[in-house]
Amino acid sequence: MKTIILKDKLKEGINVVERISTKSLNLPILSNILVSAEKNFLNLATTDLEVGINWWSLVKTEKEGKIAIPARIFAGLVGFLPEKPVELEVEDLMLKVKCGDYQTSIKGLNPEDFPIIPKVADKEKITIKSQVFCQNLSRVADVASFSSAKPEISGIYFLFQKNLIIMAATDSFRLGETKIYLESPQNNLAKDYSLILPQKAAKEIINIFGGESGNLTIYFSPNQILFETGLSETSHPKVQLISRLIEGEYPNYQEIIPKKSETKIALSADEIINQVKSASLFSSKINEIKLKVDPKKNQLNIFSENPDVGEYNSFINAKIDGKPLEVSFNCRFLLDGLLDVSLGKGKEEEIILELNGSDKPGVLRAKGDESYLYLVMPIKTN
Repeated sequence: MKTIILKDKLKEGINVVERISTKSLNLPILSNILVSAEKNFLNLATTDLEVGINWWSLVKTEKEGKIAIPARIFAGLVGFLPEKPVELEVEDLMLKVKCGDYQTSIKGLNPEDFPIIPKVADKEKITIKSQVFCQNLSRVADVASFSSAKPEISGIYFLFQKNLIIMAATDSFRLGETKIYLESPQNNLAKDYSLILPQKAAKEIINIFGGESGNLTIYFSPNQILFETGLSETSHPKVQLISRLIEGEYPNYQEIIPKKSETKIALSADEIINQVKSASLFSSKINEIKLKVDPKKNQLNIFSENPDVGEYNSFINAKIDGKPLEVSFNCRFLLDGLLDVSLGKGKEEEIILELNGSDKPGVLRAKGDESYLYLVMPIKTN
């Protein structure tokens, strides 16, 4: 193998793939990057056996070949190289790196021992703006939580339709759901696809594709899903992320979303976020803050108390329709929802909080926006 690539390009590729390389006593090959010189491309690949990532760049290749190189050492070395072309050459499982006055040899492993990253047939696919997809995914990705008893809720639920993508996640204490309405004529799915994506894969998708300005193409198969962006110079892929799917049926979360509300509160996004952040400083060990709704005064009272710190007591003017009530929430869960609802909105935008008593979930939405909702369960107090 012998090829030449610009230092910045090589560093970019390593940054994309190295995140999922893992230390494994049983499979030390997993802590390596598979470096492959192809006819006109350099390919970097990593996998943790659940998620696989491929990255390509156009290069000048003198001799094809491949080698597995320790990710940590390779990334560290490339970071210190000067801003010049990098020559990569393999001889007897040693990767020789030349760049300016730098000449280094890294001991590699047999590339044949590197796990095969599966491929997904490209029959059924959907295309969407990468930033739009990732921004919506970021609103629900952190809501999911690992559960050995309920592995289904450890991931993010997706429903792909011709004109709509629904994403949802829950940890049994809260729920986030976002919808993306599609207008592209390229998306002509023959059927609907519902699936559960592992949370780790979702976070890697956000990290890798969130800053891309182009399109993201998603390919479907029964047990796996593939996310792909293309090179600007050619039709060849630039980055591919393939992930296994979580088996099982996702809970019918629609059943717990209230169809109506007894009390509806409209208030400034910026003000409620700042007030909840302040109240969280004085919350108890269970992160409790209390909301008291007064429709007559059009006020929302926020109260928190910690015997070791003190107490917080403030009022927010709001537009309130419905009954007076008191309810307690976990301030961290409530704040996460407020931030997700206000994502991409201006500070003066209004947030709608819908309540149905002290023992039923509250629902957060942005005013005039039905594409996202956040449901949070109350803390039951005796």
